[in-house]
Amino acid sequence: MKVLGVMGSPRIGSNTDSLLDKALDGAREHNVDIEKLVIDKLKISPCKEYYGCKLTGECVIDDDMREIYPKLIEADCVIVASPIFFYGISAQLKAVIDRCQALWCRKHVLKQEMPNSNRNGALIAVGATKGKKLFNGVVLTIRYFFDAIGVKFADELLIRGVDNKGEINEHPEALTAAYELGKRLVVE
Repeated sequence: MKVLGVMGSPRIGSNTDSLLDKALDGAREHNVDIEKLVIDKLKISPCKEYYGCKLTGECVIDDDMREIYPKLIEADCVIVASPIFFYGISAQLKAVIDRCQALWCRKHVLKQEMPNSNRNGALIAVGATKGKKLFNGVVLTIRYFFDAIGVKFADELLIRGVDNKGEINEHPEALTAAYELGKRLVVE
């Protein structure tokens, strides 16, 4: 079994990064293959709407997304983690999701089957404010992203009121919850 962690924070060692690491540690209890993608370290252009993907299911832009597509398709579990910026996901993660228009086209336009329909996905999101609707847009975006790549939205960990780097360490219950999320995701 393969578990893919997608780290959407531009800040290495961030609260988001720490929570994702804990979730991946939880998944490791099941002796699975773990890979963590740090999106900020990759060169990924935004979608340019060239629409080559409508014809072939492949994006015509030649960048690091070419390495990410097979990882998204082959993973049995996907954990996406992002800080909240203006009630949305990070720009780095949004670029990846937008570029998955190619996978959406494979599924919905070209009617190609996505492998392994029993794949699970989870969202980890961290926001500084405590607004009631802080995660509404993020959850919706990730649900549609998971649908596009053939993954079931199986779990979420949404943390409010945490901002400063390392502040998540003052919330051991959140770190434990991330660990448990990783364990659950692999066995669901």
